[in-house]
Amino acid sequence: MRVGFVGVGRIGAAHAQVVRDHPAVTAVRVADADPVRAGKVAAELGVEAVATPAEAFTDVDAVVIAAATSAHAELMIAAAEAGLPVFCEKPVAPDVAGTRAVLAAVEAAGVATQIGFQRRFDAGYTAAREAVRTGALGEVRRLHLITADAEPPHPSYVPTSGGIYRDCHIHDFDILRWVTGREVTTVYATGANRGAEVFAASGDVDESAAVLTLDDGTLATLQGSRYNGAGYDVRMEVAGTAGTHVVGLDEHAALTSAEPGVTFPGGTPFREFWSRFRPAYEAEIAAFVDVARGERESPCTVADALESFYVAEAATLSRTEGRVVRIAEVKV
Repeated sequence: MRVGFVGVGRIGAAHAQVVRDHPAVTAVRVADADPVRAGKVAAELGVEAVATPAEAFTDVDAVVIAAATSAHAELMIAAAEAGLPVFCEKPVAPDVAGTRAVLAAVEAAGVATQIGFQRRFDAGYTAAREAVRTGALGEVRRLHLITADAEPPHPSYVPTSGGIYRDCHIHDFDILRWVTGREVTTVYATGANRGAEVFAASGDVDESAAVLTLDDGTLATLQGSRYNGAGYDVRMEVAGTAGTHVVGLDEHAALTSAEPGVTFPGGTPFREFWSRFRPAYEAEIAAFVDVARGERESPCTVADALESFYVAEAATLSRTEGRVVRIAEVKV
């Protein structure tokens, strides 16, 4: 299978290597907004560099998009119009209208799509989902989610990121829906500015918290940070009447017990997302190859991504206006 690849920044370059290494992939054509970067990454990987996305979409069987968020919608629509199966990093677009436009385009074209919510392929989240679906935890009563970066993103990224709820916590919103099989109905979100001025100047926060109510009345709480000095910390706690499962609680957890004599966890915490989720990233690309070859249904569609984006949009509105926001408000 021949794959066109657009966007080889930090995560894009890592994705490109995974794509190249897949046994079913015979050729990769790489394009980037920065042609020099495209050439450098292509040389390192031993693949072909091309000057434009249009060239990357030519004479290929599928497309992977890891460009800047602002380019996602246009590139996905172009891929759909070319009749190509497409994998795209989250989010689909910077706003609800753009996401809806992409959904309409891919449905009209009838092409297969997969959005990059890699936590759906992580072993811990998969086990938690199974425990919920089989009733091993009893009736789910509460959930808690954490996404905390060890270091903040580059200052140039912040103004165009869409804010912490759209850029970062959208992963939490997606996995909350996926693990529980429930929809969020209301959100109350808040945040604080304790770090670099660029966050406040961009209308964003670097510390976040939210309370979400699911459609069966279950409560979920959420916390996030751009400055988690202990390390990259992504966890999910699912508590039910018969047990509690915690995703991300292993030797690498960015935690220190305050209890005397307790040495767990004793491993080195992760510092960034690729080290923490590499097996999941590899599994999602393998899944996309199967999707593109017509061997399985998409595990995460544009429609799925839109539902999670509604929650991110509601959380952003809630933080801005200081009130509880119903998801129905942002769907109109």
